[in-house]
Amino acid sequence: MRVPASLVALSLLVVACGGGGDAAPADDAAATPEAAPVQTASAGETTYQQVCVTCHQADGKGLPPSFPPLAGSAIMTGAPEMPIAIVLHGMQGEIVREGVTYNGVMTAWSMLSDEQIAEVLTYARANFGNSASAVTTEQVAAVREATAGRAGAWTEAELTAAKLN
Repeated sequence: MRVPASLVALSLLVVACGGGGDAAPADDAAATPEAAPVQTASAGETTYQQVCVTCHQADGKGLPPSFPPLAGSAIMTGAPEMPIAIVLHGMQGEIVREGVTYNGVMTAWSMLSDEQIAEVLTYARANFGNSASAVTTEQVAAVREATAGRAGAWTEAELTAAKLN
């Protein structure tokens, strides 16, 4: 009886690849390469990428003449109540930053949770060359409550005059 060549080749392949035997199981630690640590974005960075990056850009430098920079922003790095109020209600009207005039409209993001707002502002206050304290959910909740009757986006003058806490 003659064995077809293809069956012989298949048998050799199975034996060569370790099939068909009772080989000892491999030592998992030696056989598995160590996984590289996974770099994950913070929740604040993720929210920034989803909500803010289109206007304020990945580097936080904004888009003149509509959207001002967050990088080096006195509002972003000052008292946290101002950026909280801006995120909650938006901002509109002309402002001048470092000699550049901006005149855009920032959408209100009040649908974000207090936690999301605290995280995204903490991210912006600690990145783009900024170095400011973290924002807490309690601070966001206090500003949300203090400005609950607000309808519409802030102007710079209204924001400066507002009692935010």
